[in-house]
Amino acid sequence: MTTSLLEQLGALAGQAFGAIGLDPSFGRIVPSQRRELGQFQCNGALAAAKQAKRNPREIAEAVVAELEKTGLFRELSLAGPGFINLSLADDFLVGHFNDLADDPAFGCRAAHHPQKVILDYGGPNVAKAMHVGHLRATIIGESLRRLHVFLGDTTISDVHFGDWGLPMGLLIKEIEREKPELPYFDVDFTGPYPETSPVTVEELQVLYPAASARSKEDPAFLEAARQATFELQKGRPGYLTLWQHMRDISIAETKVDFNALGAHFTDWKGEADTNDHIPAMLARLEKDGLSEESDGAVVVQVAEESDKKEMPPLILQKSDGAVMYGTTDLATIELRAAEKPDSILYVVDARQSLHFEQVFRAARKCHSVDPACHLEHIGFGTVNGADGKPLKTRDGGVVRLRSLIDDAIAEARKVVAEAGMADRLEAGELNDIATKVGVAAIKFADLSNQRMSNYIFDLERFTKFEGRTGPYQMYAAVRIKSMLRKAADQGISEGPLHLNAEAERNLILALAALSEAVAAANAKHAPNILCDHVYSLTQEFNAFYHDCQVLGEADEVIRASRLRLCRITLCQIELLLNILGIDVPERM
Repeated sequence: MTTSLLEQLGALAGQAFGAIGLDPSFGRIVPSQRRELGQFQCNGALAAAKQAKRNPREIAEAVVAELEKTGLFRELSLAGPGFINLSLADDFLVGHFNDLADDPAFGCRAAHHPQKVILDYGGPNVAKAMHVGHLRATIIGESLRRLHVFLGDTTISDVHFGDWGLPMGLLIKEIEREKPELPYFDVDFTGPYPETSPVTVEELQVLYPAASARSKEDPAFLEAARQATFELQKGRPGYLTLWQHMRDISIAETKVDFNALGAHFTDWKGEADTNDHIPAMLARLEKDGLSEESDGAVVVQVAEESDKKEMPPLILQKSDGAVMYGTTDLATIELRAAEKPDSILYVVDARQSLHFEQVFRAARKCHSVDPACHLEHIGFGTVNGADGKPLKTRDGGVVRLRSLIDDAIAEARKVVAEAGMADRLEAGELNDIATKVGVAAIKFADLSNQRMSNYIFDLERFTKFEGRTGPYQMYAAVRIKSMLRKAADQGISEGPLHLNAEAERNLILALAALSEAVAAANAKHAPNILCDHVYSLTQEFNAFYHDCQVLGEADEVIRASRLRLCRITLCQIELLLNILGIDVPERM
């Protein structure tokens, strides 16, 4: 597999430094900030001069002399006290690029060691409509899953459904208040229970807020809900059947939203899946002296001497015997450990960082996971309104995820109509394009932000076919598709690459930078790096398209070369957009 261009150039520069008696590490190469001076630059002479107590300019001149011997550079020059500017010979650049283009992964897997990765993201709850708070977890998590799949990793994606605990008890008792005649509440009923749910998902979304409010006002109701939760977790048949109904219709509802966002999960497990494991886990921790009693509760102490702020213990069981989120999360780690993963990644709101620090420390202390397994909380900021505060509806309520997606598609439909597409496309295709544009607008706007940053949700800006938007990236790909169709209709075929213009070189260099972008995005769990790369790529393509004739080029060799460059550019743009979860239509 082909190593990256920067790695190859760094090795060459390192050899040059080594040849004059200096540390090869000074040969680090970076893309140039000033294209008029060169394609790349090396600033190592200055650091080397300080260490060797020599003149930096003399060191740079000696390094350049060594690099000239390779014959791989079109131009080598010096600037300032010892900055080395480098531009590659066209033959070397084309040879490297041909190797990349022959690799479906564009060289991105060359330095990657395949792993088994479990990703936990999405996090919907029984009886609760998904809202704007689920947007980033879903989009970021799905993008990271796709990135790991692209790199050749084995991935398990788990939605980790919120389906256990007191909220279930509250719902059971609220449904009993509304429909006491149902057989689920009769302890003497032996079945069979109804096969369909006695409540709809819409009714659940009304019942849960009502039950939650009632529990705050009525201590007896709260106690009854706690008892129902206890009996559910002990396996009372009627409660379990009703719970399964609620879980099934809630999952079906959330799948509509996940499908709209192109999110795919291999596992639909939840907190309830830990129920049978928790008693044995608690017994083991007590037996091994890893847990202790504190004010009637069972806890695991996770504070460390190096802590600079207070680190509370992880509470596993309250004084009334109820288990906590920390308990189910620790048990989930133990169950996931059986899959022997290399990493378990949690894509959850940054505000949960303390919770995950406690859980991860407890997992290490309690030997719940292999010491070599990497545990990481991948936090993210909030989606805000124009006022800079978390996005709300006009009346101050929570924005439903479904409404957000529908609004984006509606805005996209207007933009598509204004672009004149309605005059030349059938209604079905037009609707498909509007849907893809709307979802692309949401996804690219979210993922292009550094994930720990908050951002302002602005549909009008996100759906524009210009600037740093998802639709802009899509349009660049569609433009190339159109060109390739015209070439096929005219019988024009592609051929070997020949560089004749600076715009061609710049486009190839942008394409060759993919492996560094992918490696950085993977290391930092940062899809925004891929957004930056695809935006740079579409910018370079547009500059190339402006400066260089393709189908209209008279020279057959140059035309065939440029057509090949266009096809490879399309492949990479679509590859990146696919990782970001964005589908590109055939035409627009």
